[in-house]
Amino acid sequence: MTMHDWNLPTLIDHTVLRPDATKADMLRLCREAREFGFGVIFVPPCYIDEAVEAVAGTKIRVGIPIGFPLGGHTTATKVAEAIEGVARGAKVLDMVINVSRLKSGDYDLVRTDMAEVVKATAGSEHKVILETCCLTREEKITACHLAVEAGMDYVKTSTGFATAGATVEDVRLMKATVAGRAKVKASGGIRDWKTTLAMLEAGADRIGTSSSLAIMAEWQLQRQPTS
Repeated sequence: MTMHDWNLPTLIDHTVLRPDATKADMLRLCREAREFGFGVIFVPPCYIDEAVEAVAGTKIRVGIPIGFPLGGHTTATKVAEAIEGVARGAKVLDMVINVSRLKSGDYDLVRTDMAEVVKATAGSEHKVILETCCLTREEKITACHLAVEAGMDYVKTSTGFATAGATVEDVRLMKATVAGRAKVKASGGIRDWKTTLAMLEAGADRIGTSSSLAIMAEWQLQRQPTS
C-alpha cells in the first residue's frame, strides 16, 4: 500500500495519558477526535465519564489502559479496573502484560492474567501491551503466543513510559508471530508521518500516539499532488 491508500485517521488511537495531563487536555483530545475522524481516543480511567459524554453521538470509541503503566497489578485488580471501565462506557481496553512474571517464566499466570480480563469484559476490544524494550526476542515471541491463547485481539509494543518505544523490527516480529490470529498495535515514540508509515508498512494495524495532529498534517501534505 502507498500513503494514498491509508485512511490514516481510522488507524490512529488518539491518546493523552501523561500524568500531568489535565481535564482540559482530555476534552481537547475529544474535540480533535471529532474534527479529524479518529476512531479511538485513550484517556486516563478517571476521565471515562467526561470522555464518553464528549464523544456521545459519534462513532468514536473511548479506550482506557489497564494495569498501567507497569503491569504488576494482581489479576483481580486488573479485572476490577476493566469491569468498572466498561460499565462507565469504555469500549477498548489496553492492558499491560505482567512483565515481571513473564520474565520469571510464570507463563500460566501471565496467560491467565490476560484471559481473566478478556473473559470479564466480553464484547470489548482487548489489546495487551508487551513493553517490548524490556523483553528478549524469545520473550516477545512467547508473549505473543500467550496473548493469542488468552483471546487478546491485539498485541501492542509499548506503554510509552519505558526506556524505548515501538521499532519496525518488533512490529515485524509480532506480526509474524501472531500470524493473523491477532492484530498489532505500534505505540511509543511515534511522533511523525515517516515513522508512522514505517510501522504500517511493517505490519501494524493500529498506531497509538499523542502526536496525532502533527502526523496528520505531514500525511496530508505528502498526499497533495505535485505540480
